[in-house]
Amino acid sequence: MRRRLLAALPLLSLLPPAGPATAQGAALSARDRADVQRVEAYLNGLTTLRARFIQIAQNGATAQGTALIWRPGRMRFDYDPPEPLLLIANAGQFMHYDKELRQPSIVPVGSTPLGILLRERIVLSGDVTVAGVQREGGLLRVTVYRTANPAEGRITLVFAESPMELRQWLVVDGQGRTTRVTLSAIETGVRLDRAVFDFNDPRFQAGPVDNN
Repeated sequence: MRRRLLAALPLLSLLPPAGPATAQGAALSARDRADVQRVEAYLNGLTTLRARFIQIAQNGATAQGTALIWRPGRMRFDYDPPEPLLLIANAGQFMHYDKELRQPSIVPVGSTPLGILLRERIVLSGDVTVAGVQREGGLLRVTVYRTANPAEGRITLVFAESPMELRQWLVVDGQGRTTRVTLSAIETGVRLDRAVFDFNDPRFQAGPVDNN
């Protein structure tokens, strides 16, 4: 059981209270700023996404399943058996649910790095600081953290550049532990069922469905 929890919890990166705000963002070039604007435009234009995911935790534990995103505000991760895990974001809360223990854990969406992806309007400045922009092999990596709480950790968003598409993210938490989530079989603009993002007793919820 502990292996499963260690595989899932870093995805949310349930972080301790932050220390003093000592980290600083990178000095961005004109090209970096242009790429950050492209990322903002892409994410703000993203409404729905469905994909398969593979998650690799710091301790080497792996898990996979199906991810759903409905911006703004909604996200769902269904883990494939034997992992009894379900993650749902909705109404400003992120719920982690273990179907075997039948016990939910709920935190504010704004306290998790993934919450940045669920904002109604994504702006990677102001209360979000860009720590770095990297390009390699047709991929664009943008690392960000919450400006007021740099000690919480940071998230690196990885995009294919042409055409732009979210492919991966890496969360580094306040203890330096890294969790990598890679997406595949990505579909965007799909029709999703609003009900699968509800918190109504997930013990009786089937896997993610759509209305196609």
